[in-house]
Amino acid sequence: MTQRTSVALLSGGLDSATAAAMALEEGDRVIGLSFDYGQRHRRELEAAAAVASHLELAEHHCLAVDLAAWGGSALTDDAITIPTDGVQDGVIPPTYVPGRNTVFIAVGLSLAEARGAERLVLGVNAVDYSGYPDCRPDYLNVFQQLANLASKAGREGHGTRLCAPLVEWSKTRIVEEALRLNVPIQSTWSCYSGGSTPCGICDSCRIRDAALREAGRPDLCSNAST
Repeated sequence: MTQRTSVALLSGGLDSATAAAMALEEGDRVIGLSFDYGQRHRRELEAAAAVASHLELAEHHCLAVDLAAWGGSALTDDAITIPTDGVQDGVIPPTYVPGRNTVFIAVGLSLAEARGAERLVLGVNAVDYSGYPDCRPDYLNVFQQLANLASKAGREGHGTRLCAPLVEWSKTRIVEEALRLNVPIQSTWSCYSGGSTPCGICDSCRIRDAALREAGRPDLCSNAST
C-alpha cells in the first residue's frame, strides 16, 4: 500500500504540534507548513521549526503572507492591546486575525494538491477559543465543500480532506494527548507576546497553563521556573 501523505499546518503552538503528531502515529508522511503572516514576534515560527525537526517531518515550508499590512488584530498590530482579562463567552477577541485561517487553509490545499496529499491536518480548536469564527466545525464543513469544488483533484473525486481532530477537544485533553505522543511541549509557543519566556498572563498562556496543571504537569507552565 502507498503511504498516505498529509500536510499539517504548524503554528508553533501546542495544538498544531499535537495534530501533526497524531497524523504521524497513524503512519502518514507529514509535510509541515507554517506562515510568517506579520505576527508581532518570531517566537512561534522558531517553535514551528523546532517541532518540525523534532517530529522529523518529511518537509517543512514557511511561507510569507503579510496580513499585518492592514492590521485589524492584536497579533499583527502593535496599537491593539493584547487581552489579559480572560476569554468572554460570545465575544470574538481582538486576537482574531481577519481571514487568517481562510488564507492558511487555501494555501495548504494548494500545497496538498501539488504533493498529492490526501489530508490537510489542522490544529484548530473551538472549545477553549470559542470566539474565533474560523475555528468552528460549521466553518470547516463549508470550507470542505469549497475545497471539493475548487481543485482539479476535488473535481476528479479525490480531493484533499480537511482533518481537524482537536476541534471539539478540551485543552486538557489536548495536553494529555501531547504527553502520550511525546510532543515536545517545552518547544512549542502559545504566548501572544514575544519575550524570552511566556508572559503567563495573556489569554493563551492562561488557558494552556490551566490545562497543564489539570494534566498533572505544572512543571511545564509558563511560570514554572519563577
